[in-house]
Amino acid sequence: MQRMTYLWKMASIRLEKFSALIRKELSVIFQKKGNEWFTGAIITVTLVRISPDLGYAKVYVSLFPTEKKEMVMKWLKENHFAVRRELGLVVGKQMRKIPELQFFFDDSMEYAAEIDRLLKK
Repeated sequence: MQRMTYLWKMASIRLEKFSALIRKELSVIFQKKGNEWFTGAIITVTLVRISPDLGYAKVYVSLFPTEKKEMVMKWLKENHFAVRRELGLVVGKQMRKIPELQFFFDDSMEYAAEIDRLLKK
Protein backbone atom coordinates (compact mmCIF):
# COMPACT_ATOMS: atom_id res chain seq x y z
CA MET A 1 0.00 0.00 0.00
CA GLN A 2 2.81 2.37 0.84
CA ARG A 3 4.48 1.73 -2.53
CA MET A 4 1.24 2.61 -4.36
CA THR A 5 1.01 5.89 -2.45
CA TYR A 6 4.62 6.66 -3.35
CA LEU A 7 4.03 5.91 -7.04
CA TRP A 8 0.87 8.02 -7.10
CA LYS A 9 2.74 10.90 -5.48
CA MET A 10 5.54 10.64 -8.04
CA ALA A 11 3.04 10.65 -10.92
CA SER A 12 1.32 13.67 -9.42
CA ILE A 13 4.60 15.57 -9.08
CA ARG A 14 5.47 14.70 -12.68
CA LEU A 15 2.13 16.03 -13.93
CA GLU A 16 2.56 19.22 -11.91
CA LYS A 17 6.01 19.78 -13.41
CA PHE A 18 4.76 19.28 -16.97
CA SER A 19 1.76 21.53 -16.32
CA ALA A 20 4.02 24.28 -14.99
CA LEU A 21 6.36 23.88 -17.96
CA ILE A 22 3.51 24.13 -20.46
CA ARG A 23 2.00 27.12 -18.64
CA LYS A 24 5.31 28.97 -18.61
CA GLU A 25 6.17 28.27 -22.23
CA LEU A 26 2.68 29.08 -23.52
CA SER A 27 2.87 32.38 -21.66
CA VAL A 28 6.13 33.19 -23.43
CA ILE A 29 4.70 32.13 -26.79
CA PHE A 30 1.62 34.32 -26.33
CA GLN A 31 3.80 37.22 -25.26
CA LYS A 32 5.94 36.92 -28.40
CA LYS A 33 3.32 35.95 -30.98
CA GLY A 34 0.16 37.34 -29.38
CA ASN A 35 0.17 40.65 -31.22
CA GLU A 36 0.59 38.82 -34.51
CA TRP A 37 -2.10 36.23 -33.77
CA PHE A 38 -4.77 38.37 -32.09
CA THR A 39 -4.25 42.10 -32.35
CA GLY A 40 -5.13 44.29 -29.40
CA ALA A 41 -5.66 41.54 -26.84
CA ILE A 42 -3.45 40.51 -23.95
CA ILE A 43 -3.73 36.84 -23.09
CA THR A 44 -2.62 35.26 -19.82
CA VAL A 45 -2.36 31.54 -19.15
CA THR A 46 -3.86 31.04 -15.70
CA LEU A 47 -3.92 27.25 -15.37
CA VAL A 48 -2.94 24.11 -17.25
CA ARG A 49 -4.40 20.72 -16.37
CA ILE A 50 -2.76 17.80 -18.08
CA SER A 51 -4.08 14.24 -18.44
CA PRO A 52 -2.16 11.41 -16.73
CA ASP A 53 -0.99 10.04 -20.09
CA LEU A 54 0.26 13.52 -21.13
CA GLY A 55 -1.95 13.32 -24.21
CA TYR A 56 -4.28 16.24 -23.51
CA ALA A 57 -3.92 19.56 -21.78
CA LYS A 58 -6.72 21.91 -20.78
CA VAL A 59 -5.39 25.45 -20.93
CA TYR A 60 -7.31 28.15 -19.08
CA VAL A 61 -6.69 31.68 -20.33
CA SER A 62 -7.65 35.13 -19.15
CA LEU A 63 -8.02 38.05 -21.57
CA PHE A 64 -7.77 41.79 -21.54
CA PRO A 65 -9.85 43.50 -22.81
CA THR A 66 -12.64 41.02 -22.26
CA GLU A 67 -14.60 42.46 -25.19
CA LYS A 68 -12.29 40.50 -27.50
CA LYS A 69 -13.06 37.22 -25.74
CA GLU A 70 -15.16 35.76 -28.56
CA MET A 71 -12.59 36.61 -31.25
CA VAL A 72 -9.59 35.27 -29.31
CA MET A 73 -11.28 32.07 -28.12
CA LYS A 74 -12.51 31.36 -31.66
CA TRP A 75 -8.98 31.88 -32.98
CA LEU A 76 -7.48 29.60 -30.31
CA LYS A 77 -9.98 26.81 -31.02
CA GLU A 78 -9.45 27.04 -34.78
CA ASN A 79 -5.65 27.36 -34.61
CA HIS A 80 -4.75 25.18 -31.63
CA PHE A 81 -2.47 23.18 -33.92
CA ALA A 82 -0.31 26.29 -34.58
CA VAL A 83 0.03 26.92 -30.86
CA ARG A 84 0.85 23.25 -30.28
CA ARG A 85 3.53 23.38 -32.99
CA GLU A 86 5.12 26.46 -31.38
CA LEU A 87 5.00 24.69 -28.02
CA GLY A 88 6.62 21.62 -29.56
CA LEU A 89 9.49 23.70 -30.92
CA VAL A 90 10.21 24.98 -27.41
CA VAL A 91 9.63 21.91 -25.21
CA GLY A 92 10.27 19.16 -27.75
CA LYS A 93 13.51 18.11 -26.03
CA GLN A 94 11.88 17.96 -22.58
CA MET A 95 8.67 16.15 -23.46
CA ARG A 96 8.42 13.05 -25.59
CA LYS A 97 4.82 13.77 -26.53
CA ILE A 98 3.35 17.25 -26.97
CA PRO A 99 -0.24 17.17 -25.67
CA GLU A 100 -3.30 18.17 -27.64
CA LEU A 101 -4.35 21.61 -26.40
CA GLN A 102 -7.90 22.59 -25.49
CA PHE A 103 -8.47 26.23 -24.57
CA PHE A 104 -11.02 27.49 -22.05
CA PHE A 105 -11.81 31.01 -20.89
CA ASP A 106 -11.05 31.67 -17.22
CA ASP A 107 -13.40 34.34 -15.89
CA SER A 108 -12.26 34.15 -12.27
CA MET A 109 -10.70 37.64 -12.42
CA GLU A 110 -13.97 39.15 -13.66
CA TYR A 111 -15.86 37.27 -10.96
CA ALA A 112 -13.51 38.53 -8.24
CA ALA A 113 -13.79 42.11 -9.53
CA GLU A 114 -17.59 41.88 -9.51
CA ILE A 115 -17.63 40.57 -5.93
CA ASP A 116 -15.25 43.34 -4.89
CA ARG A 117 -17.48 45.94 -6.57
CA LEU A 118 -20.56 44.56 -4.80
CA LEU A 119 -18.84 44.55 -1.43
CA LYS A 120 -17.85 48.20 -1.81
CA LYS A 121 -21.50 49.24 -2.29
